[in-house]
Amino acid sequence: MISKLFRAMALGAALLVALSASAQTTKVGKASFDNTIQLGGKQLALNGAGTRFKAVFKVYAAGLYLQKKTSSVEEILADTGPRRVQVAMFRDVDANELGKLFTRGMENNASREEFLKAIPGTIKMGDIFTAKRQLVTGDVFSIDYVPGVGTTITVNNDEPSAPIKEPEFFRVLLKLWLGENPADARLKTALLGEQKRAE
Repeated sequence: MISKLFRAMALGAALLVALSASAQTTKVGKASFDNTIQLGGKQLALNGAGTRFKAVFKVYAAGLYLQKKTSSVEEILADTGPRRVQVAMFRDVDANELGKLFTRGMENNASREEFLKAIPGTIKMGDIFTAKRQLVTGDVFSIDYVPGVGTTITVNNDEPSAPIKEPEFFRVLLKLWLGENPADARLKTALLGEQKRAE
């Protein structure tokens, strides 16, 4: 009788731990995003997360972290505090090609003046992806902006890249997902927290 009680208690405790862990993360397919993170001395919350589709194929999951949740693109772009975009790969992708796609998406969503200011950072981002060569299923990279530091890119548990100093770069990069011609309109909606996409 006592052993059955202990087993029941152990099972209940394990269930509580599992529920607690799931409450601290958001699942998008096989990708997990922490609901809160620390960046630049501030606590950021997961604003939204979703899947990037190309045709019917899932390419990656992305999550957007902000100090204050909002569904306003204008507020997100005007924010000067620390922010993060985290990407988890669902497919093997040539890293150089992904860098080119990011650059094209940025150019399609920024004014000429904005993009010109972001060109030095865009070149550095291209170099980072080119050096990586390939991103494989399960790889995770974070693009972090911290005031006074700039934008850094971290792939898996590698050392962060040298900072891209220009603040305009991160703003233009965000437009890749949140601009008027986003990479994936459904992903934009998810990142704005307006719709959960847990495919």
